[in-house]
Amino acid sequence: MAEELGVFIPYVGGVEYANVLLPPLETLCTVEETCVREKAVESLCRIGSQMRETHLVDFFVPMVKRLAAGEWFTARVSACGLFHIAYPSSPETLKAELRSVYSQLCQDDMPMVRRSAATNLGKFAATMEPAHLKTDIMQIFEDLTQDDQDSVRLLAVEGCAALGKLLEPQDCVAHILPVIVNFSQDKSWRVRYMVANQLYELCEAVGAEPTKSELVPAYVRLLRDNEAEVRIAAAGKVTKFSRILNAELALQHILPCVKELSSDSSQHVRSALASVIMGMAPVLGKDATIEQLLPIFLSLLKDEFPDVRLNIISKLDQVNQVIGIDLLSQSLLPAIVELAEDRHWRVRLAIIEYIPLLASQLGVGFFDDKLGALCMKWLQDKVYSIRDAAANNLKRLAEEFGPDWAMQHIVPQVLDMITNPHYLYRMTVLRAISLLAPVMGSEITCSKLLPVVVTVSKDRVPNIKFNVAKVLQSLIPIVDHSVVEKTIRPCLVELSEDPDVDVRYFANQALQAIDHDMMSS
Repeated sequence: MAEELGVFIPYVGGVEYANVLLPPLETLCTVEETCVREKAVESLCRIGSQMRETHLVDFFVPMVKRLAAGEWFTARVSACGLFHIAYPSSPETLKAELRSVYSQLCQDDMPMVRRSAATNLGKFAATMEPAHLKTDIMQIFEDLTQDDQDSVRLLAVEGCAALGKLLEPQDCVAHILPVIVNFSQDKSWRVRYMVANQLYELCEAVGAEPTKSELVPAYVRLLRDNEAEVRIAAAGKVTKFSRILNAELALQHILPCVKELSSDSSQHVRSALASVIMGMAPVLGKDATIEQLLPIFLSLLKDEFPDVRLNIISKLDQVNQVIGIDLLSQSLLPAIVELAEDRHWRVRLAIIEYIPLLASQLGVGFFDDKLGALCMKWLQDKVYSIRDAAANNLKRLAEEFGPDWAMQHIVPQVLDMITNPHYLYRMTVLRAISLLAPVMGSEITCSKLLPVVVTVSKDRVPNIKFNVAKVLQSLIPIVDHSVVEKTIRPCLVELSEDPDVDVRYFANQALQAIDHDMMSS
């Protein structure tokens, strides 16, 4: 109900009568269920943004004041999210009153109310005049940053970034920067985690020079924090932070921490680092990357946890652009082979998805020598998702290296597997044929792929036969009409008389597709 009332203006007579929606939503703003209150606040914001200024002053602002003075904390929590709608249209006397009321909410006895006030401070500040921003809002903000509840202080961290964008650079350095530095040493790890998570946005707010002088030491402390969660958040921002600095500062301050994190006791820290470390290569340049970053990269590539190795391989192109593939390929191959045979099928699936990227980076020569056999092996994996991904992978490789290469290196091996005694593997071959046919073109499809499909139509397993019907249907647009009539139609007619109901159904579907194709052409 709270959500629906937000779009109810057309049903009550338009914007002129929008105020009649406020009382029910005001009631919903006071209920105990958090998600109902949040939807009611969202709806009130949507309605308030469409209301006329006079109606806002007459109906919306009094409602906000009633909620802010509510006896039960739920009303006061909801009120905090409405000030940014009420404030801009209010006359000067009301604006002063609203600022005063918000200040009181920031000092409320209930932590939940102070949390809501801290969360919405940035929105409220964005609607305020610059003069009041410096005085009233900064005073409120400083009170929140010294709150005894860490749940309030960590929300004030988000306020740092929002307020930093509204203030002049010199005010930002004077008011926001000291708060960030203090928060980076806060006794609560949750606050330090939030600083680590928001640090890049905070750096953008204060500017490049203060970042270099003041925030680098704070960031180094976070990278060496004794809580793994803080190190994870900080490690994930290594590349973004390095881009703000020059290569010299990154080498001097950040890289030593990165070396420590690459052998961190927490696998999640190493995984977070592995997902971003590649981005440091363009910042550091070729020589520093080869000398300093490559050893770290190679140690992560040999990590015992597959997620760490996968994160490295997925960002391979960033390092390749800087140092070239020759240096990487010697270390890369063992890691790829190990991941390709990992006992967890999701790891095998992830590496398959990176194979086309690796193919484009490594080039056709290296790929043929080292990875071609792996791609064929996946077609006979015990897990269906792997076999299906392997078939899609062959299609993407054919697109990458071209039909001639595929005809030489993929098609013969795939077609040989059609005699596999296990019907599930034969089905995978049919899937691969249907995916490869559009890439290979009409000539190869008619001469190499279609005869195999027709032969398999005589298979004793119904699942194979109805998949043959599906594949034949997918080939209709690719081959000439004469081939459809001479080869595909007779095969489908035979399948349409099969004892199995599913085989007959899919064969008839394909025959209807042929007839439809004939009529449209």
